Amino acid sequence: MARKKESNGAPTHKEPAPWPADKVERRSVASLVPAARNPRTHSPEQVDQLAASIREWGWTVPVLVDEQGGLLAGHGRVLAAKKLGLAEIPVMVAAGWSEAQKRAYVIADNKLTLNGGWDDELLKVELDDLKALDFDLALMGFSLDEIGALSGDAPAPGGDGIETPGAGAYKEQYGVIVVCSSETDQAEIYERLKGEGLTVKVVTT
Repeated sequence: MARKKESNGAPTHKEPAPWPADKVERRSVASLVPAARNPRTHSPEQVDQLAASIREWGWTVPVLVDEQGGLLAGHGRVLAAKKLGLAEIPVMVAAGWSEAQKRAYVIADNKLTLNGGWDDELLKVELDDLKALDFDLALMGFSLDEIGALSGDAPAPGGDGIETPGAGAYKEQYGVIVVCSSETDQAEIYERLKGEGLTVKVVTT
């Protein structure tokens, strides 16, 4: 740690810079400016999941902004806040950060989270226990297929010694992939088709 000397020549510890989380304040959602070059995307389905999480647990992690109100972390949560009609949300300010630090953190905040893994055995135990407590597992962001695979409820594929369902056991499904020019177009088409009673899945490539 860097040190400085007192007038008598004795070294003293330099006070550490304050952390953004040392002070949390509320700001209007309308005042927050999304990063123009944020490479992370948020599908309408994920925004719905985040909104459901906020309804269940409230706001647990403040978003991070720079001194001008530009978003550095929490873009998906801000979209969920708008969906829920929230006027204000908790905010932390990254004071004194360089432009490079701010742009890098927009990426690092997402990538560092993705680098984590799962202990599948412990995860299965937790999901099974929560299921027994009648908790809605979908609130944690897992798809029904993921929950089924972890809990052992997923149907086993046909093979040696396994009875395969007859040809009439499955219903054929037909789909069309629509390529959108932007995330905004994707969201609009998703909502329109969903409103028409169609089953819609969001795919990001």
